[in-house]
Amino acid sequence: MMRDETVKLQLAPAGDASERPISLAIVAMGGQGGGVLTGWIVKLAENAGWVAQSTSVPGVAQRTGATIYYVEMMRPQDGKSPILAQMPTPGDVDVVIASEFIEAGRSILRGIVTPDRTTLIASSHRSFAISEKSAPGEGIADGAAVLEAIGITAQKSIIYDMNALAIENGSVISSAMFGALAASGALPFEVEDYHAVIAEGGKGVASSLRTFDAAFTRSKDTGQVASPPPAPAEPEAAAPIVSPRALPLVERVENTLPPPVAAMARLGLAKVVDFQDPAYGTEYLDAVEDLLQLDKGLGGEQHDFELTATGAKYLANAMAYDDVVRVADLKTRGARRERIAQEIGVGDEQIFQTTEYMHPRMEEVVGLLPARLGKWLQRREGLYAWLDRRISKGRRVRTYSLGGFLMLYFVAGLRGMRRASLRHKEETAHREAWLQLARALSVRNYALGVEALKCRRLIKGYSDTHARGLSKFARVTQEIERIADRDDAAEWAARLRKTAIREGEGGDLDGLIRTIRSF
Repeated sequence: MMRDETVKLQLAPAGDASERPISLAIVAMGGQGGGVLTGWIVKLAENAGWVAQSTSVPGVAQRTGATIYYVEMMRPQDGKSPILAQMPTPGDVDVVIASEFIEAGRSILRGIVTPDRTTLIASSHRSFAISEKSAPGEGIADGAAVLEAIGITAQKSIIYDMNALAIENGSVISSAMFGALAASGALPFEVEDYHAVIAEGGKGVASSLRTFDAAFTRSKDTGQVASPPPAPAEPEAAAPIVSPRALPLVERVENTLPPPVAAMARLGLAKVVDFQDPAYGTEYLDAVEDLLQLDKGLGGEQHDFELTATGAKYLANAMAYDDVVRVADLKTRGARRERIAQEIGVGDEQIFQTTEYMHPRMEEVVGLLPARLGKWLQRREGLYAWLDRRISKGRRVRTYSLGGFLMLYFVAGLRGMRRASLRHKEETAHREAWLQLARALSVRNYALGVEALKCRRLIKGYSDTHARGLSKFARVTQEIERIADRDDAAEWAARLRKTAIREGEGGDLDGLIRTIRSF
């Protein structure tokens, strides 16, 4: 005979069913003080005699997922403490605070922003997610769509660049969001109560209070109406930096190339010379001028010399390919160190260190060797495999330690040997074949030749990324050659290229190729 030994407790409700806690969800990225803000809100409630509880669910990694902090608070009833939830429930959140604009959009998608209840407080600035940065095509999320959704889904909203306001006042965004929360009136506490919580922190009190007050005033001025994030400013056309030894090449650009081409060629020349040397820049301009002669013969002036301008752009990218010498060079540049220091806010009395994760393959090592030696080693399969097992493994290199920096600096110094290397010979052969294809197609169809040049965009990076790009390039250009006689070949070529760029993220290159071949 089994007995029911379940302990049954009398859980009488603390009050009427209509009484409910105030709930807040804070969505913040690492380093933005989401935990501090959560602590402030909990302390604010507890100072007033309320019961408050907070939980958090961290993101996966830096800028791949923001941490969600959740706070519930409620007055105790007749000496009884309420039972509070640990996660936000869609349709039951009073305040959502987002430290970045697209995170506000993600909160809407989660269903925790609702028009009958939620006050949405969000900063309008953008901090791009890894998925946005790594997308081969245009991967930046649509801020206008988020703004439109806010107008429909939020009961009230306070949206402006809180990050810029915080920086201007010498603090961090958590102080600004706390001020916006106070201005929203969503919580039944006075401004003095908020000030007292900040003062209890004991660190950076003056700047935090200054930022809080500025955000409070700004948030009141917004009238609780969402304002769109500022559109990214168009970058000013800065003169490219070219080595003094290459100044005669700059004059050559100005004297021999038409204006629609010269603007792009100046940028391409600067990139190519920076990659190698002025002699390499001469090689670049020779190729651009050869393409211009063909363009003129095809009536390119009627097309603003689009063939040559496109060639000047993608030829520079092709000539300044990514190899281990280039990677080492970029990682040891002083400008990179200064940029990182500025981004993380390093003070005059602070030092910082970076650790690079590197995974060299045997292909990169062989590519550095003189062409004949590299090919000889490739033919020795046993020796090649033996070396590969010892080289192809992950390594962590501290860039600014003496040993790590000297190693990278030495590799960067191999630039002088690059043009005799196996990798350079292979890149040159591939580049010439690509240009020859574009020239041949442009004679038959001007627009198709332009599209063939644009296909070079598919090739980027190094190691596995470079190999995947080469594969896509080969498949797309092979298909373009097959359809070259069609009147709409240029349109299909553009579609092939764009689909290849998006492959894996909504693009189905194999499916498109099957569709074309079914015609």
